Amino acid sequence: MMIQNELLISLGANVKKYTPEEIIFKEGAFCNYYYQLIEGTVRWVSVNDEGKEFIQSIVNAGECFGEMPLFDELPFAATAISITNTSVWRLHKSSFLKLIHENAETHFKFSTLLSQRLRYKFLILKELVYNDPEHRISALLNHFKKTQCNICPDCSQLQLTRQQIADMTGLRVETVIRAMRNMHDKGEVQIKKGKVYCNDCISADMIEIIQKKCAK
Repeated sequence: MMIQNELLISLGANVKKYTPEEIIFKEGAFCNYYYQLIEGTVRWVSVNDEGKEFIQSIVNAGECFGEMPLFDELPFAATAISITNTSVWRLHKSSFLKLIHENAETHFKFSTLLSQRLRYKFLILKELVYNDPEHRISALLNHFKKTQCNICPDCSQLQLTRQQIADMTGLRVETVIRAMRNMHDKGEVQIKKGKVYCNDCISADMIEIIQKKCAK
């Protein structure tokens, strides 16, 4: 969590709720708030002239999103859309900037976050050069493992759909399905009952045991 709830409340932040597929902010609009997800999931996307989405990232509870315009005074670079019923903290821009100026620790946290996101963009741009779909997907999954995001920490289940993986890698969903099946056959991932597990050492029997543990 980037900013603690108690601090957000003391700074005058309010809670805004969104329904599935509701736009939180649009690319090109000017930014007036800092956004931090309380519950639900949000996709942060760029949309081309044909309406096709490229997912920049999937935002989970406790994460912030759309913060770049708070620092460079330019419009939003992408559109944020709720995937599920979603609750979001909204802190006015002036209060956020006051906090950043007065709190060096918080300022450093955001500097680190922006560096991590920039590094992720370098990774994605590098992998898009490769035509091999399995290479693109494997690089993305390895990034998720390292950063411990979008993968269940208990059972290694990928918490993204094939369509979301396609929208993150610039591939067709049919290509992602075929590539993941090939990766399963090679032992690079495990697929059981349509769910993908990113630990290549995990057995089918162990998946069932861990699934039961996670369900408790």
